[in-house]
Amino acid sequence: MRFTSAVSIIAMAVPGLVHAQEAGGRSAGGNDAGGIQEIVVTAQKRAESVQDVPIAISAFGGAALRERAVGDVAQLSNAAPNVTLDAGTPFSGSSSVLSAFIRGIGANDFAMNIDPGVGIYLDGVYLARTVGANLDLPDVERIEVLKGPQGTLFGRNTIGGAISVVTRTPGDKPAFQGDVTTGRYNRIDVRGYADLPLSDTLKSSVTFSVKNRDGYQKRIPYSSATPYVTDRAGSLPQSGYRTSDREGGQHEWTIRAKLLWEASDRFKVTLGGDYMKIDQSSMANSVLAVTSGVPGPFAGLAANNIPGTALDVATGTSGFLFAGLYNFCIGATSAEIAARNAGALCGVRGTPLNPGANLPPLASVNVDGNPNNNRLPYDNRWVSTDKDTSYATGNSFSNMKVYGFTGVMDYDLSDTIALKSITGYRNIKWASGLDLDNSPMAILEPSFSLTQNQFSQEVQVIGSALDKKLNFVLGGYYFREEGKMRDFVTFSEGLLQIIGPNDLKTKNYAVFGQVDWRISDLVGITLGGRYTHEDKDFIGRQTDANGFNYKLFNCPVYGDPCQSALGFPVQGEPLRYYVGGTQKKKFNNFAPKVGIQLHPTDDVMVYGSWSRGYKTGGWTTRLSNPLPYAPDFNEEKAESFEIGVKSTWLDRRLQLNLAAFTTRYDGIQLNFQQGVSPTVQNAGTARIKGFEAEATIAPAGGLTINASVGYTGAYYTSLLPQAIVTPNPFQAGTVVNGALPKTPKWKFNVTPRYKLELGSGGAVVLLADYTRTSSLWNDTERTYLLRRPGLDIVNASVTYQSPSGVWDLAVGGTNITNTRYIVTGQAQISGGQIYGTWSRPAEWYAKVGVKF
Repeated sequence: MRFTSAVSIIAMAVPGLVHAQEAGGRSAGGNDAGGIQEIVVTAQKRAESVQDVPIAISAFGGAALRERAVGDVAQLSNAAPNVTLDAGTPFSGSSSVLSAFIRGIGANDFAMNIDPGVGIYLDGVYLARTVGANLDLPDVERIEVLKGPQGTLFGRNTIGGAISVVTRTPGDKPAFQGDVTTGRYNRIDVRGYADLPLSDTLKSSVTFSVKNRDGYQKRIPYSSATPYVTDRAGSLPQSGYRTSDREGGQHEWTIRAKLLWEASDRFKVTLGGDYMKIDQSSMANSVLAVTSGVPGPFAGLAANNIPGTALDVATGTSGFLFAGLYNFCIGATSAEIAARNAGALCGVRGTPLNPGANLPPLASVNVDGNPNNNRLPYDNRWVSTDKDTSYATGNSFSNMKVYGFTGVMDYDLSDTIALKSITGYRNIKWASGLDLDNSPMAILEPSFSLTQNQFSQEVQVIGSALDKKLNFVLGGYYFREEGKMRDFVTFSEGLLQIIGPNDLKTKNYAVFGQVDWRISDLVGITLGGRYTHEDKDFIGRQTDANGFNYKLFNCPVYGDPCQSALGFPVQGEPLRYYVGGTQKKKFNNFAPKVGIQLHPTDDVMVYGSWSRGYKTGGWTTRLSNPLPYAPDFNEEKAESFEIGVKSTWLDRRLQLNLAAFTTRYDGIQLNFQQGVSPTVQNAGTARIKGFEAEATIAPAGGLTINASVGYTGAYYTSLLPQAIVTPNPFQAGTVVNGALPKTPKWKFNVTPRYKLELGSGGAVVLLADYTRTSSLWNDTERTYLLRRPGLDIVNASVTYQSPSGVWDLAVGGTNITNTRYIVTGQAQISGGQIYGTWSRPAEWYAKVGVKF
């Protein structure tokens, strides 16, 4: 009842605007010079104007993306309201990893056990991993950002929304378009697109892109008045080893190819392939605070003859966390170490199970009278004082190879019914290593490797009836994924040496359908739904190569009886935290959608919809203590109501789209820091409310203004006890009525574009891009130092277009006010620091393009 009333209220408000539209009249053909160009999208699996789709969509054409210097998916973030897209997630070290949130829902991790909350699609093929999802965009025809649950037609894990990237179709005639860009930090980018028709029915295209740019953060040597030693490079478990003198660089290349066979008027086949290679340094990193002085449970005085007790009640003497334990070991005398039962903890780093990897003891090295084995402590000297310099000396690399194949067959069974098949395969091989402690020591140095492949097959039946007043889509979907991920995380010079092999398999089956029926000229309805069944298998083998638990409890036997007493679950594997065997989970879900549309005129549509979406569950993989069970988490669900208006006015010189929404968000999967381990939990429930408005104005010849504003209020309404993080000196905590991460309340963007025609036949295009974003929290626990303040970002460019249209020259700048903010980071308090990645500084560029 409330939903119907809301739609009626909007409909009553429209007639005054309708009169203005009718008075203005329509231009001949609806797209005359100076008017707003129509954008055709496939958000509902059929080609239609974005203005006819009853979904909140931000759509961008390829030419507009090039003018705005958008080179990857993350750079769309400023252009779309209620959308946050960041290049990189905590401790991934790779800008190819995409953190995507739409209307408060998304995922901020790269692990295989965590599925994204925003679906990324490349030419109709779903990309299952956030690794590699920050796609390069050299040949884009358009990008569609769909907001709200899109489970009915898009399917897997589109609970927050979907981003569909559509690349160009090969043309009928030979053609080439390309450009070369130079800029700050020795930037050299080269990209191009060529149409190569082979016959009247067989056409092809090839696209290439090369990006090279030095890092903006420079590593510099640490100067010490006294000598110190560090362990040899590569002596601790890692996925690989390579260092760099700069961080935040870019070195990658991409090639794509398409082959289009138009076998007949009714049948065509499109084959596509792409390959991308990245070989660059890791993301820049700064230490925002050192937490080595925070008390913890390790090496507390013995109480009641139980070694390792965190706090001796009689004396009030506390223990340490990992960085504090490291400082204690190197600076304590042998008597002080013995008093805390810490001899094993401060001794040889390693176990007899891996004798080749054992490193010398840390005990008393700074007080033994031998200056040749002194080590640097981890203290406040390592807090970064300059965003763009670092004392880190450890790993710094991000390597990735991705390739994929797509086959699309379109067959018109009749004039009103078509059959479409989309087949996709993708393969990822990725490795990353980074140094997060801003020091010459290995206080926090993680590295990772991932191999993943996926296959999907989708079949759609697309048709119409009743003189195209009824349109329908029916389909089936199959998805299979296999992957192996290996985590290597070193804490405090090897006091904890996590090695985490994880294997995951997924199979997904779904059937879906949607019917859109224009009952009359005024009223249309939408009914849709998707049923999904998913099977997941998981094997976790996480271990600690240092046997920290055995040393903590002075239990030197790596096996029984110590293994059983300490709770290590797998006989014969005394260092393994994770239970043995294959873990299995099954998920079944029905995601419905109901909508209604009112069409007061041909250029105005008022719509309302109700939909549900879900994201599958999984297992927490990052353990730092043995458990007798596999910790898992369940699916999350969203129920969303949306009302909106799509309208075009003043002879296609004004386009105004409005939407308001409210969402109940249940079983929220969030990453919480438990000790040194980021663990996924179903946090509880949240209420998300908001609105957005997008306008395109063409008030005079040559001038176009795009503007948008979005508001999102996203707050927890209930939290499970294990998900509550109480406020502390570092964090506002995860509490009821607290804001969800990665979700600013307000975002405003305005992009004026003016094209000045010159007497010579050439033209000058002036473009500015201003975005105002209110503050947001970068992490679940709402860490103060990671909080992103309110931001003002300004980009601008000037382009000269030659009279012949064959070449153009552009100069511009990004972030020209040099606004800096934390893109991503983590409060690794147990590990010894709070760290984050600062955004890129102001950069200039110059580009020469050709087209013939």
